[in-house]
Amino acid sequence: MNAPLLKRLWQTFARSRVGRSIFRVGLPESNLERSQAMTSSFLLHIQPAKVHKHSLKAGYSLGLGLISLYLFFILIGTGVLLMFYYVPSTDRAYNEMKDLQFVVSAGLLIRNMHRWAAHLMVLFVMLHLCRVFYTGAYKHPREFNWVMGVGLFLLTLGLSFTGYLLPWDQLAFWAITVGTNIAGYAPIIGPKVKYLLLGGNVVGQEALTRFYALHVIVLPTLALIMVAVHLWRVRKDGGLSRPDESGDVIEQIPLGQLPTNKSYGLMELARGTTPQVGKNPEDEVFSWPHLVFREILLFLLVAAVVLFLAIFWNAPLEEYANPIYPPNPAKAPWYFLGLQELVSYSAFWGGVVIPGLLVTALVLLPYLDRARAGVGRWFARERVVANSIFTICLLAAIVFTIIGTYFRGPSWSWVEPWQQPPAITEGR
Repeated sequence: MNAPLLKRLWQTFARSRVGRSIFRVGLPESNLERSQAMTSSFLLHIQPAKVHKHSLKAGYSLGLGLISLYLFFILIGTGVLLMFYYVPSTDRAYNEMKDLQFVVSAGLLIRNMHRWAAHLMVLFVMLHLCRVFYTGAYKHPREFNWVMGVGLFLLTLGLSFTGYLLPWDQLAFWAITVGTNIAGYAPIIGPKVKYLLLGGNVVGQEALTRFYALHVIVLPTLALIMVAVHLWRVRKDGGLSRPDESGDVIEQIPLGQLPTNKSYGLMELARGTTPQVGKNPEDEVFSWPHLVFREILLFLLVAAVVLFLAIFWNAPLEEYANPIYPPNPAKAPWYFLGLQELVSYSAFWGGVVIPGLLVTALVLLPYLDRARAGVGRWFARERVVANSIFTICLLAAIVFTIIGTYFRGPSWSWVEPWQQPPAITEGR
C-alpha cells in the first residue's frame, strides 16, 4: 500500500460513525483541526494547542524531562511483566531471578530493560533538575513546580533503592544493609526509620516484603500522582520558560481587570485562564504536528537505547544472599556512593547535616532567588554566582561518587584502581 491510499483509508474510517465515536477529529489538515486534535484528544489534551518556538529547540530543554517520563513508562511496563514471575520470598526470590535468566522466554531481556531504565531514570531526572536550574526555570511562576521536581527526584531515588533488594543476591542484600545503616544515622528518627524500612533490625523476610510493597504499590502511586501534578503545572505555569524579547516579565491580567476596549478569545475566557501580555502569536506553532511528532521520535529513541543496552549488557546477579559472609567492601547503590563516602568521614555530618542542608536549600531556592534576570537562558551572566555555587556542589557530589566507586577497597581503605592488587601466594 502506498501513502496516499493509507491516507484515504484513514480519512474514510475517521469520518465514519465508528471513527467519529473514537476520534473526534480525523487526521488534522487545517489549523482549526490541529487545535481541535489537541483539545479533544484524551492523550493530547494535557498539552496546549500551540507552543512557543523556543520550547521546541532541542538545545534548550534537551528533552530531559520527557526522557525521564518515558523511562518511567518503560519501568512500569517491564515491572508489570516481572511481577507475573517474581515472588517476594527469601526462599524463592533468587530462584525466580534465575528462572528469568535461563527459563522464561525473554525474561532476561525484560529484567535488563527494567534495570537499565531504572539507572537511566535516576541519571536523567538529575540532569533534568540541573537543566531547570541552569536556565533559571525554577523562578516565578514555577516555584512550586520546582519543589515538585525535587520531590520527584527523591522519589526516584526511593524507587530505585527499594527495587535494589528484590533479586535477593549478595549485591542487593549488602547494598541495602549499607543504605539502611546510612538512614539510621539521622538523630532521633534515624533508628526508627531504619526499623520501619526493615521491619526489624536486620535485612530479612520482613524487609523484602516491605521493600516489595513500597516498590510496586506505594512509591509508583505517589510518583504517578506527582508526575500528573508536575505536568499539569508545566501547562498552567505557561509552559517551558523562555527569555522575553522585551526583557519584561510576562504578566497575567486578572479576569476582573480585563480592558473593555480589547477583545479576547472565547476559549480563554471559558477556561477561566488569563491572556498574557507580551506573548506574540507569530512566535507560536501548532503542537500538532511540530511537538507531537518530536515526542514520538524521542520515545522511539529512548526505547531503542534501553533495548540496545539490555541486549548487550546483562543486569548483575551474584550469589544467593548470605548474611554471614559480607563482601569487603560492602557498597551502597552507585547513586548513594557519594553519600557513603561522606559518611566514612563523619556519620552525622556526612549522613545527616550535609544532605539535609542540600535538600532544604533546593526546596527554598525559588523563594529566596527572586531576581528575574537571566530566566530562560543557559548559564546567563546575570546568574553567575548561583550557577557557580550549584556547579561546585554538583562537582563535589560527582567526585565523592567516583571516589566511592573506584578508589575504595577492603575496609573502605584507599586504593588506586589502575594498580593490580599483589598476588597472594600460599606457603608450603
